Amino acid sequence: MCGITGWVDFTRDLLQDPNALGAMTATLALRGPDASGSWRHRHALLGHRRLAIIDLAGGVQPMTYQFANGEQVALVYTGEVYNHDALRERLRLAGHQFQTRSDTEVVLHAYLEWGEDCCEYLSGMFAFAVFDSRDGHFLLVRDRLGVKPLYYARQGQGLLFGSEIKAILAHPEFTAALDVVGLVDGLSLSRATARTPFRGISELPPGHRLSWRPQGQVKLSRYWQLRRRAHEDDTASTVQRTRELLGKALGEQLYADVPVCSLLSGGLDSTILTAMAQRKLRAEQGGTVNSFSVDFVGQAEQFQGDAFRPERDEPYALAAAEHIGSQHQTILIDNRELIADPAREAVYRANDSAATFGDVDTSLYLLFKAIRGHSTVAISGEAADEVFGGYAWFRDPQAIAAPRMPWLSRMQLLQPELINPDFNRQCDFAAYQDSAYHQALDRVEHLPGDSPQERRMREFSHLHLQHWLPILLDRKDRLSMAASLEVRVPYTDHELVEYVHNVPWAIKGKDGQEKWLLKQACADLLPASVLERRKSPYPTSANLAYERFLRARAQQLLGTPDSPVFAVIERGRLAAQLNQPEGYFNSQLRRNNLETALALDAWLRLYGLAV
Repeated sequence: MCGITGWVDFTRDLLQDPNALGAMTATLALRGPDASGSWRHRHALLGHRRLAIIDLAGGVQPMTYQFANGEQVALVYTGEVYNHDALRERLRLAGHQFQTRSDTEVVLHAYLEWGEDCCEYLSGMFAFAVFDSRDGHFLLVRDRLGVKPLYYARQGQGLLFGSEIKAILAHPEFTAALDVVGLVDGLSLSRATARTPFRGISELPPGHRLSWRPQGQVKLSRYWQLRRRAHEDDTASTVQRTRELLGKALGEQLYADVPVCSLLSGGLDSTILTAMAQRKLRAEQGGTVNSFSVDFVGQAEQFQGDAFRPERDEPYALAAAEHIGSQHQTILIDNRELIADPAREAVYRANDSAATFGDVDTSLYLLFKAIRGHSTVAISGEAADEVFGGYAWFRDPQAIAAPRMPWLSRMQLLQPELINPDFNRQCDFAAYQDSAYHQALDRVEHLPGDSPQERRMREFSHLHLQHWLPILLDRKDRLSMAASLEVRVPYTDHELVEYVHNVPWAIKGKDGQEKWLLKQACADLLPASVLERRKSPYPTSANLAYERFLRARAQQLLGTPDSPVFAVIERGRLAAQLNQPEGYFNSQLRRNNLETALALDAWLRLYGLAV
C-alpha cells in the first residue's frame, strides 16, 4: 500500500517549480514509510510514497516504460491487484516483457495493452495515475468498491490529485476553503456527492476513471456499477458458489512478501476469514495465522449491553481463536490512551474531515498502531454486513418501510435539533438526506418479475453498498494507513459482491435469519457460539471516565463562544445536552453529538477553515 500524488498542467512548464511535488508527497509519508519517489516531465509531476508489500526490491515507483523514441509512460499506483499473476501471463502471451514480480508493473503494462480500459481487467483494491508523454494522456482510476481513496482538484489550467486531501492542500498555490455541501454530506452520513468538505476538491467516485488530454475536456466516466441480473442457481448451488467465491477472494488476498495477520472480533465475518486463512496457511506452509482483537481496560466490569451493542467481543474472539487455532493477541486500550491529545489529533488529521465515530475511530487507530508492530498487512471482515444483509435493520419492518437511508434509523452523527437554525436554513440537513435517499433509489436496477419485497430488499442492499460501505471503507483505510498498516477486505471482491447482490432475498435472508447465506456457506468453519451470536458492532469504551472527559471537553468548548463550530451547532442546545445525568453518554449513539461537536471544532482549527 502506498500514497500517490501529482500535478498535471499542459499550459506551463512544471519543471520550473522545484518545491510543490515534494511538499505534496511528504504529506503521504505515513502511507508509505519505506520509500519516496518522483517523476518529472514538463507538463506532469508524479509523486509516490511506498509501503513495500510485494516484490520488495522490484516494485519501486514511479514506474516507467520508455519507448525507442524516448517517450515514456509513467505510473504511480497504490493498492493491490490480486489477479496480477494471471494478468502477467496473459500480457506475456501478447508480447510484453517483465522485469519484476510486482503488481505495479502489471498495471503499467495493462495500460500499454488496453489504454484507459485497463481498469476493467484488474481485480482488487487500487488507485493509480498514468501520464503518457506520447500524446499527453493523463488518467486517474479508482477501484470498483472504493477501497482505496483518490481525490482531485483543478488548479488554474491544471489538475492536482492525491490519495488524501492533505496532499492537494500542500500545493503552494491551492487555498483551503470550506465547501458547505461537502460538510453536510459527511455529517449527514449520506455519501451522496463527489464533493468534499474542501471547496474545489472532489473525490473520484468508486468504479470511475478520469481521462484528460491536451486541448481536451476532463472526462469522468464510470467503468463499473452494480447490475441487476437474473439469478439462476438453486439454494444449494448458491451456497456452494458463495463459499467458492469467498475462498478464492481470501486466498488471493493472503499473498504478500511481508507478514499477514487477521482482525478477529469473534463475530461471524472475521471468524470465517481467520478460519479460512488458518486452513490455507496450515495446508500450504504448516503455519499458524496471527489474529488480533481489541478491548478496553476494565471493560468486563463496566460493559452494559443494549439493543445496538448486545455483547462484548472479547469472550467470542477468544473462543473463536481457540477453535481455529490461531496465535491470538488482545490489544488492551487504557482510557488514558483513548483521551490523549496526540491520538485524537492523529485521527482528525487522518480523516481530513469532521465526520467521526468518536472513540471507535481513536481505538481503531490505536489497535492498528499496535498491530503494525507485528504485521504489515491485516485481513478484515469489513463489507460482509452490506453484502449479506447483516444489520438488524434488514429485519426491522419499520426501518424497511421508512423512506430514508436505513442506517439513519440507528445512527446519526449529529441530531437535527442541535444544528444551528441559521446554518440549517442554508443547507437543511433533513432535506439533504431526503434528496440523497431518493436520488440513490433512482439508480437501483430491478427485473420485471421482482416482487415488492425483493425490490425493497435490493434497494436496501444497493443503498448500503453504494452509500454506507464507502463511509466504513474510508474510515478503515484512513486509520490503518495513519499507522502504516495495509488492511485488505475480501468481502469487497467484486465478483463476490456482484453474485451475492443478485441472490434473491428469500435465500440471502432465509427464514428471517441474519446472514443465512453466509452462515450456510461457512458453518463448518465456526464454533457454535459464533454461529449463533447476534450482530454486535465494533466495541466502544464503557468507562465512565471517558464520558467525563467528553463532558469536560464540551464544557471547555462552550467556554469559547467565538469558536467557528457554533456557526454549525447551536451553542445553547449543546449546553443543554450536558444536563443529562452521568451515564447518559456511556453509549456511542448518545455520545455522538458531543464527539461530532469536538471533532468539528478541532477540524476547523487544524485546517484553518471558517464557516
